[in-house]
Amino acid sequence: MNTSLPAPRFTSRPLAGQLVDSHCHLDAPDFERDRTQRVQAAMAAGVGQILVPAVFADQFPDTLAMREAYGCWIALGLHPLYLARHLDEHIALLDHYLGEHRPEAVGEIGLDFFVPGLDPQRQEALFVAQLKLARRHDLPVILHLRRAQDRILKYLRQYPVSGGIAHAFNGSEQQAEHFIKLGFKLGFGGAMTYRGSQRIRRLAASLPDSAIVLETDAPDIPPEWAQGQVNAPAELAAFARILAELRGTSVEDIIIITRKNTLDALKQY
Repeated sequence: MNTSLPAPRFTSRPLAGQLVDSHCHLDAPDFERDRTQRVQAAMAAGVGQILVPAVFADQFPDTLAMREAYGCWIALGLHPLYLARHLDEHIALLDHYLGEHRPEAVGEIGLDFFVPGLDPQRQEALFVAQLKLARRHDLPVILHLRRAQDRILKYLRQYPVSGGIAHAFNGSEQQAEHFIKLGFKLGFGGAMTYRGSQRIRRLAASLPDSAIVLETDAPDIPPEWAQGQVNAPAELAAFARILAELRGTSVEDIIIITRKNTLDALKQY
């Protein structure tokens, strides 16, 4: 971590009028050289809190370090894209971390039926095991659901959890309604900025106020104006402006709505 500057810290509960990034991999190697500057830029842009989800067990200490250094919210989980890195004993390790460190959520977990070569049965077994942990620890979950919305809905009905966030939502309106009924908020970010992403933009424009949260997924999913570049949490302010335009409302209203929804999703009362 870059220690040349004093680390700015988010408060445990963001102030009214502040943006919340509900999904940002601040612990990623992409930010190793300038992480503190990225946090400072985000705070200067009006971001009052960031949720940092882990993706594999070896990363848990790095994710916890984001809480210690910057006051970030965190989630701990085993991401389906890193299937080759997950060992059977990592479920027990995750169970320990959830009890010992009490993150804000279990995540990033879920299914990915888009990337070839990922064993679907092993993905599903891992997902179910983590849903059971979320139930045991009474924590919300952060969902990865690329091309797997219906399958994930099936498991959420079998193993209901206390809600959470469906990250980077790109399903249908009907699927969105099912996630909302199960207590989930739907995340919108970089993909929403592309004028060709018509289905995502329609959903962002039309879903109930109570259903939407903002995210960057930094360093991934950069906006249309920064294709090929590292995405950053400071971009959240621009995402809020685009969401306001799509919904025909003010940026101030979007900040209030998405902040409240993220607090609700993560049980930050």
